[in-house]
Amino acid sequence: MSPRVVLVLGSSTGGVGRHVTSLAGMLAAEGDAVEVLAPAQTLQRFADGWSGTAAGTGSIAARPLEVGASLDPPRDLRAAAALRRALRAGPPPLVHAHGIRAGLVALLAVRTLRPRPPLVVTLHNAVLGTGRRARLGRLVQTTVCRGADAVLGVSGDLVAAARAAGAADAGRALVPAPAAVAQRSREEVRAAEGLEDALVVLTVARLAPQKGLGDLLDVAAALPRRLAVAGASRDVVLLLAGDGPLRAELADRVEARRLPVRLLGARRDVADLLAACDVVLGTSTWEGQPVFVQEALRAGCALVLTDAGGTREVTADAAELVAVGDVAGLAAAVEALLADPARRARRAADAQARAAALPTDADVLAQLRRVYREASARRRVGTSATGGSTRDPRGPDVG
Repeated sequence: MSPRVVLVLGSSTGGVGRHVTSLAGMLAAEGDAVEVLAPAQTLQRFADGWSGTAAGTGSIAARPLEVGASLDPPRDLRAAAALRRALRAGPPPLVHAHGIRAGLVALLAVRTLRPRPPLVVTLHNAVLGTGRRARLGRLVQTTVCRGADAVLGVSGDLVAAARAAGAADAGRALVPAPAAVAQRSREEVRAAEGLEDALVVLTVARLAPQKGLGDLLDVAAALPRRLAVAGASRDVVLLLAGDGPLRAELADRVEARRLPVRLLGARRDVADLLAACDVVLGTSTWEGQPVFVQEALRAGCALVLTDAGGTREVTADAAELVAVGDVAGLAAAVEALLADPARRARRAADAQARAAALPTDADVLAQLRRVYREASARRRVGTSATGGSTRDPRGPDVG
C-alpha cells in the first residue's frame, strides 16, 4: 500500500469533517504522508485537526480544493483538474474520497492518470426523494460506485445501494465518535443554564432538513409543560444545540408557538450537555452512524430516536426507537422516560453496555489498512498493459 494517502471531501461543518480529521491523524501516526484536499471553509473549520500537523513518523498537509455541494459540471471539472495536478505532484497515491460529490471529482481526476491510483469512496449520506435532483444524485452515485475500487457506506442501506449500483466491493464503514469527557458536573452545567430543577431533553444536530426538526418542535409541543416526578412538579425544557440553514426559521417557529425550546447554537461542550440532560432525543429522517448518538451512549443517557438509516445498527436495543415521522410515538416515549427515574436509569445502563461494543479507532485503522491493501491489489490486477478490465469483480467483500 502506498504511504501517500490523499483524503478528499466536500463542504463539511460536522460529522464528515470530524471523521476525516480523525482518519488523517490515525494514518499519520502510522507513518503515512496524508494530504487533505477540501474547500477552504472546511479546512479552516477543522484547522486544529490537520493543517501543519505532524504525527508519529508521518505527516498531514491540507490544501484547498473547491468541491461543490451540488452538481455543477464546469466547477466539478475544474476541481478534478486541480486534484489531478496535486496527485501527480508526488509519489503514487491512494485516494480516499468522502461523499458522493467528492467521489465524483476524485473519479474524474484518477481515471486519466497512468498508472491510475486506487480509489476508495466512503458514502456518508443517502440520496433521498424522488424528484429530478434525487434522480441525478442516484445517477452520480451509481457512476462513482462503479468507478471506485472499493466503496464503504456508513450504514447498511448505503452498502446495499452501492452493491445494487454495481460496486466491485462494498462494505460498512466504521465511524466511531471521538472520545469526549465532561469538564463540568451535572449540577454545574444545569446551574449555568438555569435548569436546576427542570427535566431536560437534549438534541444535538445540524439545523438542516435531514434532522427532522419540524417533528422535533411538534414533539416539544406535544409534551406536557410540567411533569410531576417523585412528588415534585418540574418544568420540561428541550435544548437544541447546533447551527445550520434552518436556524432563523426554527427560532421564528419556537417564538410563534411559545415552545419550551432553547436554541443553543453551535456548542463545543456537548459532553457537558449530555451529563446534564435527562433524555436524549433524535428526530432525523435519515442517519448513517450518528456521532452524537454514540456520544450519548458512552455518556450513559436514556435515548429516544427515530429508527432511521443506520441508527439501529449503532444502538441495537439500547434506545427507544420510533418510526420516522411518528410525533405522537416520540412524545410518548420521551414523557414515559421523564416521568420514571427508574426506567431512565435502566436505559442509561443499557446505553453504557452498548457503548462498550462500539467500534474503536483501532478497529477503524485495521479496516482501512485492509480496504486500502485490497483496493491497491485490485488496481494492480485489473490494470493491464493492453488496457483491459479496470477492476476485478471477483474481489472479496471489504465489509
